Amino acid sequence: MESPTQPERTPDGRYIVVNGRRWRATDPGIPEHVAAALRRHLMSARRAVGAARRAGDEVAEGAARSRVHTAKVALGERGTPWWDQSPAERRERWTKGAAELDAACGGDGGEGHAEA
Repeated sequence: MESPTQPERTPDGRYIVVNGRRWRATDPGIPEHVAAALRRHLMSARRAVGAARRAGDEVAEGAARSRVHTAKVALGERGTPWWDQSPAERRERWTKGAAELDAACGGDGGEGHAEA
């Protein structure tokens, strides 16, 4: 039985299962401190999407959605599957994404620097 804080995973570990639907799992090769910083960026971007939608600001919403996408790619949840990438490609993916997110946020907001 899975822990209440951890979703069910497929036997190969590539996907999580939420309410019967498969979603690509975060790349397990990302160092935990980097993955945590990327998740903070992701949640901040998701909050920004909601705020922009409530304000009716399509430009801000687009920028926030772009940050969500960058975070998801960096985490390995979108784009080329992490299991099809070499270790060097995987590291490049998350370091590039983290740098883009840090730059987009001006390095503030307690996002933390997601360097490996």
